[in-house]
Amino acid sequence: MNEILATLSELVLGSVPTIVLFAFVVIAYSVLVRRPLEKTLAERRARTSGAMEQAKSAVASAENMTSDYEERLRIARAEIFEARQQRLQKFNTERDAALGEAREQAQIRVDAARQQVEQSIAEAKKQIETVSEQLSAQVVKAILPAGLPAGGTQ
Repeated sequence: MNEILATLSELVLGSVPTIVLFAFVVIAYSVLVRRPLEKTLAERRARTSGAMEQAKSAVASAENMTSDYEERLRIARAEIFEARQQRLQKFNTERDAALGEAREQAQIRVDAARQQVEQSIAEAKKQIETVSEQLSAQVVKAILPAGLPAGGTQ
């Protein structure tokens, strides 16, 4: 057993430089590689996160601008529609006025034509009465003998 312990102690003593070298390598790795790597990774995460936040804020800003533009567009469309409605209403009013004036003119012409027709009818009646009196006088002359008076009885 002594031999085993002696062998073990020789192995342990032989491994001390390896252990020291391993510890030195671990410490050197920690100082030279791991800390700068962690620092770089943290900086990268910060930049990435910052870029993501900037992108999110840019997207939010774009959405706000889009909603603002949409609101402006809606207002402009409403104004255009209102102006169109006003023009249409003005056109309808002018058209109604023109139609009313045309109706008045037509009514005046109809009334004038009606008066002319009534005058023509009255003149025609007078002519008919005059002609009928003349015709009746001629008929009476033709039917009655010449010696009898036109208004007398027998």
